Amino acid sequence: MLDSTPTLSGAEALVQRDRDLLIHPYLPTSVQERVIMQRGEGCRLWDVAGREYLDATGGLWLAQVGHGRREIAEAARAQMEQLEYFMSFWEFSNERAIELADRLVAISPDGVDHVYFTSGGSEGNEAAIKMARYFHHRRGDTERNWILARDQAYHGVGYGSGSATGFPIYHEGFGPMLPNVKHLTTPWPYRSELFGGEDPTDFLLRELEDTIDTIGADRIAAMIGEPIMGVAGMIIPPEGYWTRVRELLSRHGILLIFDEVVTAYGRTGSWFAAQHFGIEPDIIVTAKGLTSGYMPQGAVLVSGAVAEVLGQDHGFPMGYTYNGHPTACAVALANLDIIEREDLLGKAKSTGKYLLDKLTPLADELEIVGEVRGVGMMLALELVTSKETREPLVVSPPVEDVARRDTGVIVRNCGHNVVLSPPLSMTIAEADELVGALESVLRRLQPDGSWS
Repeated sequence: MLDSTPTLSGAEALVQRDRDLLIHPYLPTSVQERVIMQRGEGCRLWDVAGREYLDATGGLWLAQVGHGRREIAEAARAQMEQLEYFMSFWEFSNERAIELADRLVAISPDGVDHVYFTSGGSEGNEAAIKMARYFHHRRGDTERNWILARDQAYHGVGYGSGSATGFPIYHEGFGPMLPNVKHLTTPWPYRSELFGGEDPTDFLLRELEDTIDTIGADRIAAMIGEPIMGVAGMIIPPEGYWTRVRELLSRHGILLIFDEVVTAYGRTGSWFAAQHFGIEPDIIVTAKGLTSGYMPQGAVLVSGAVAEVLGQDHGFPMGYTYNGHPTACAVALANLDIIEREDLLGKAKSTGKYLLDKLTPLADELEIVGEVRGVGMMLALELVTSKETREPLVVSPPVEDVARRDTGVIVRNCGHNVVLSPPLSMTIAEADELVGALESVLRRLQPDGSWS
């Protein structure tokens, strides 16, 4: 325990206490800077020093309806006054959990008609992997325990979800990881070198089929994949990829898990990216945009065929303390109300297209911008040393730091990609502000990764 009290006041004192007390994810101890947010409204944030920011990340890609929505706070208050929490184990349930499950089934892809609540994405992917293995186990296929994933996938940081994650940095120091997980090539059309000159979809499907043959279809439980790969850099798969993957997996009795923690609830302009791609997964993992971050909440959506097997006899034998948390469910319902009432799915399409159209010319004008890509309010600019070599550009300090400090616009670096995931409620004026700020920053960036 610290026995000294800070002598600083105001914002400086908070920064010092943060340094003294908090363990931050992914923050080197050498970094002394802290940005302590105090309030938010719409796409705007203010820190304790009074500086204003434009949020072009939605936090960790989740503030669908924007910050400071009073009606969501009122929904939480009303539910807390009635029933703040009770468990959903065994025969127990609550009204809001049932109401939210009914709402989710109504907007889900065909065939998805059961809901398992969690507190977030990592928990959801843990549950989905267990569901897939348990589904086959209950059917007598006890050897079906392999999970197929992809390089540069991000599925969370639990031991199952973290093992499916395809970045070595998330495994280093935590091993051994979950056994029987196989990572396949990233479906990244811009990186044509991955496919040896072959059509990307043909290459990826042949690799998948060869992998199934090598491991044995009767040993594979499921394939898990983000419809659009977020942390990898908003990677949009090549034409026909998901349709052909779904068909191949179905032929071999392998379940398809769609990790829609980022993509669900309007980010692509559809309720689910599965609908955008015309796919019916067996399991869909969601979180983030379900509540726009106002409370931790996730939902794993499950097909009737899978749910029927999981629920036999004693039910699915795993649960979380906050499964179906009534206040979180009330918040989710209020959040979905706003998305529907304000047509934020439509805005995601229109504002996302506007941003893409405004940013795309940078790929022609700047040597360091190799590609601009996007679906709905998921966009990325891939930075390279030159268009000819396509070598990833290493930038120091990163674009996200320079943009925040110099323009007050918060973007995110994912490797050598600058990614954008603003609230779906972003206005056209705010989109113009974002484009102007990002362009002004990128025009100062040199091909060697330095700044002018």
